[in-house]
Amino acid sequence: MSRSIDAGSAPRTGASDGQSGPDLEVDYASEVHTAEDVVDVESYGGGFDLTRRATAPRLRVGRDKWFNLLWLIPIGFVVMLAGVAIGKGLHNMPAVQSFIERYPGTDEHSGAVVGRPAWIGWTHFFNLFMMTFIIRSGIQILCDHPRLYFSRNATPGKDEWLRVGPPVPDDPLWTANSDTVALPPQFGLPGFRHSIGLARWWHLGVDVLWLVNGAVFYVLLFATGQWRHLVPTSWDVFPNAASVAIQYASLQWPTDNGWVAYNGLQLLAYFTTVFIAAPAAVITGLGMSPALSQRVHWLSKRLSIQHARSLHFLVLVYFLFFILTHVTMVFATEALRNLNHMFAARDDTGWAGFAVFCVAMVIVAVAWVAATPFTIRHPRVVQRVGYALVGPFQRALERLNPKPGAFTEKDISPYHWRNGRLPETVEYKELEKNDFADWRLRVYGLVENPTAFSLEDLRALPYHDQITQHFCIQAWSGVAKWGGVSMQTIMDIVKPLPEAKWVVFYSMGLGATGGIYYNAHPIEQMTHHMSMLAYDMNGEPLPYLHGRPLRLRNELQHGFKQVKWIKGIEFVAHYSEIGSGYGGYSEDHKFFGRHQTL
Repeated sequence: MSRSIDAGSAPRTGASDGQSGPDLEVDYASEVHTAEDVVDVESYGGGFDLTRRATAPRLRVGRDKWFNLLWLIPIGFVVMLAGVAIGKGLHNMPAVQSFIERYPGTDEHSGAVVGRPAWIGWTHFFNLFMMTFIIRSGIQILCDHPRLYFSRNATPGKDEWLRVGPPVPDDPLWTANSDTVALPPQFGLPGFRHSIGLARWWHLGVDVLWLVNGAVFYVLLFATGQWRHLVPTSWDVFPNAASVAIQYASLQWPTDNGWVAYNGLQLLAYFTTVFIAAPAAVITGLGMSPALSQRVHWLSKRLSIQHARSLHFLVLVYFLFFILTHVTMVFATEALRNLNHMFAARDDTGWAGFAVFCVAMVIVAVAWVAATPFTIRHPRVVQRVGYALVGPFQRALERLNPKPGAFTEKDISPYHWRNGRLPETVEYKELEKNDFADWRLRVYGLVENPTAFSLEDLRALPYHDQITQHFCIQAWSGVAKWGGVSMQTIMDIVKPLPEAKWVVFYSMGLGATGGIYYNAHPIEQMTHHMSMLAYDMNGEPLPYLHGRPLRLRNELQHGFKQVKWIKGIEFVAHYSEIGSGYGGYSEDHKFFGRHQTL
């Protein structure tokens, strides 16, 4: 929903006459602190409490009970023993033996091309190599908001169905940044608390390479006829899979010849992994993207960011289970022959495949160990490479024009997370005492009419409101109704000069490591019908925790771009001389992308 109505006259005389004065003699850029291009883990993010660590996953049971999923390990062991006992019992039954004789497990008359060409081994290795980074960085991203929801809302303790951190404390000032949890350095990537900016570059950048590898695999799979090794061509695959399951459970394992054809259980598992789980990972990943969700409403209305995030996590669980089972079976059956199939493109019991496998594992292990220290020493390299890989896809999605009307008042979230370092400066407290009557929004820089707006001035301008969904880069979301003035109205008054290409918003709030928070936006986005300055939220004056007295709403971007507690807006030719020159506080200090909408 988005609309504008005429609410009265322009700002009072003297506020918009274009004359300079004491109110406009400001240089907010001088209050921005620069950042280093390396990471000091101890002081990163203002010094996070590293004792707030991730916990074992806990599944919500009922209204307020939580089940520790680590109990699934002993439960799984008991189930496995019971399965073996049941399997042995079934295997000794004459009817079951007859069934196994009829359906031994493998249909070798599928018409598949015999053998495994070398390209399968290469794509298999690249998949293994990249999945290590995807999984590690994915777990790091999860720990930045350690809660999953099967609801469009993200209310802790009510809508969450799984968490990997402590419960949210009863603290009205608790923020999403406070809620992040730490992982062991060599488990997550990069492995320190609230490193989601760098984790996302790893995750999304390697995702692109994984997709390229997958595309090559798909093309060669169907071009060479190897698809018949992975795609069931007969309904007999199901009784064969049941037969194999009984044989495995009874420890009377079937005779397999994967060089010719996989057994029914393998066939179903590989088909699910390649043709269902992998595409599901891509679809649910895109479902979490503001660039897509804000533009393709028919998808976001059915697959909200929280549904997509939960399903994405379940796909991860499937992959982890598949990898564990797959590796176990490779070594528990004919290990040398299996490794030759995968790593040497040959069908024998020699040691060639094992040797190549060992080299591959050394490469993976070295990359695993080196990834975290490399990221700490060279975060800008990770950021630049990540954007080079992700940028083309992101820019393609951003060409779609988002439209208002996706949400109505019934969609407004009962709970809306808050974030950022809350302003506790003398400047803010003094203004707050007088209900911001003395506050001024100073708009200056490359404009014809530099202007200082009071809150009363802004309320006298044409009113604009919209109901939109907030997308935090940490992956929580919330729908709210924002009321205020459109950025187009502000620009019609101040009249940006032709050389003004960027609009910089300065906050009264501080960054976590000092200096004021700021962010730069391309001027063309400020003319968008869903870009506004909000002083109301859900029909009430903007709350302190959400940016009182004024905040930005640019629905083309993630939440960290929506500057709160605004005190100044500067029109500039470029943002390179502000702060560290990356376009915002989080971009400078936390290595976020200047526009990171995937």
